[in-house]
Amino acid sequence: MRAIEALQFPDVDRADITSAPPEIRMIDPRALWVDERYQRGLSDRSMRLIRKIVGEWDWTAFKPPVVVDVDGKLQVIDGQHTAIGAVTHGGIAELPVLVVSADRQELRAQAFVRHNRDRIQVTATQLHTAMVAAGDEDALTIAQVCERAGITILKNPPPLSRFKPGETMAISTIAALVNRRHAIGARKVLEICVKGGATPISAALIRAVEHLLFAKEYEGEIDPERIALLISSRLSTLGNEAQRFATERKMPLWRALASVIYMNRRKAR
Repeated sequence: MRAIEALQFPDVDRADITSAPPEIRMIDPRALWVDERYQRGLSDRSMRLIRKIVGEWDWTAFKPPVVVDVDGKLQVIDGQHTAIGAVTHGGIAELPVLVVSADRQELRAQAFVRHNRDRIQVTATQLHTAMVAAGDEDALTIAQVCERAGITILKNPPPLSRFKPGETMAISTIAALVNRRHAIGARKVLEICVKGGATPISAALIRAVEHLLFAKEYEGEIDPERIALLISSRLSTLGNEAQRFATERKMPLWRALASVIYMNRRKAR
């Protein structure tokens, strides 16, 4: 835990603050409006998000919608999914909102753009770390598999992309691997990647090793120790070959890498 501290940006001119701070109001969510001239329509992804909000409503995960008062109507600038979720839930009588001043439609549209553009999206690895801290069962299983295999999941890429052996950002691939192969199978795949000393342990390499171990065409055809030895001795060369192979055959890189590793299985020293 750390306190918030100011960062030093000597080359940045501080903005002149001309707008007023937001006002917090408690309102009936049914009193909110959406200006469809600049707001997003409800896509399939929106529907899934709203279903999730309705089914998992929790004030600890709540962020107040940002709205503007336009001729007595509160128009949503940011947070329409939350607002729709509150109305759809039916049990949210009042909702806190942040009311900002924007008297022209173009100002409201600009505010919408800034709310949706000027933000850092949480990465998959950052989300995984938070889910482990929250005690999520699946995230804890993934963390345990990685720890036992010697894998280090980084929240952010290292400076200048200087990864160390065993480090990875491929959390989504590892999660899918654990789901398909369970803890024992996933650990076997990851241990081979670690023994090979790959830096970083990429999603393509993980998928390639899994394919070599479990696909019917390769199962039992190449020893795990041989795969690790090929990775440690020839990964750069194999990676270049796989890139060409993937382009020529129009196949995913991981599948091409699996094929190239298999074709070179007798060349490891």
